[in-house]
Amino acid sequence: MTDLNERLIQGQKAPDSKRRGEIAPGRKRAHLPEAKLLEFAELLFFAYRDFTGDPDAILKHFGFGRAHHRVLHFVNRHSGLRVADLLDILTITKQSLSRVLKELIDKGYIVQRAGCSDRRERLLFPTDKGRALAERLAAPQLVRLNAALKTAGPGAEATVHRFLEAMVNAEERPKVSSIMAASPVPLEEGGKGGDQ
Repeated sequence: MTDLNERLIQGQKAPDSKRRGEIAPGRKRAHLPEAKLLEFAELLFFAYRDFTGDPDAILKHFGFGRAHHRVLHFVNRHSGLRVADLLDILTITKQSLSRVLKELIDKGYIVQRAGCSDRRERLLFPTDKGRALAERLAAPQLVRLNAALKTAGPGAEATVHRFLEAMVNAEERPKVSSIMAASPVPLEEGGKGGDQ
């Protein structure tokens, strides 16, 4: 399943330095010592382990994995998303997406419809069952994020946002910002966000 992590830039593999986050020739190293940067790298590994561990335990009961979670997350957040756009967001192969999508459609979590203006377009929508699972998977992650931001103290939200945005490859940031801007803002607890 290496293709799930493979970085694609305009249909081609990124140079090794971009894929591994190495510093390009002529650029200065970060001002922090390498030991401190390695500590942050380790913390990211542990944070990712725990952040994904909560939904992983839920996914296991459904026979799903993280790829299913990613697809369900974006289809739920961007109801009516084109299959082509989902491929671009996830940077996975058509074959990998097809397998995961077929399972989610066959089990009634996602429906696929033809586009209104272009019948060849395939648009993806969560079913009520899919929306419920997406919300169930997000719930422990939202609790964890909220607790971490609260613990980090005043101003943490803006700092964390800038940090995470800066972790995204520079050439991908405009696309990510565009996707984030198109995300529906959930209503307060008890309200319904998104469209159906």
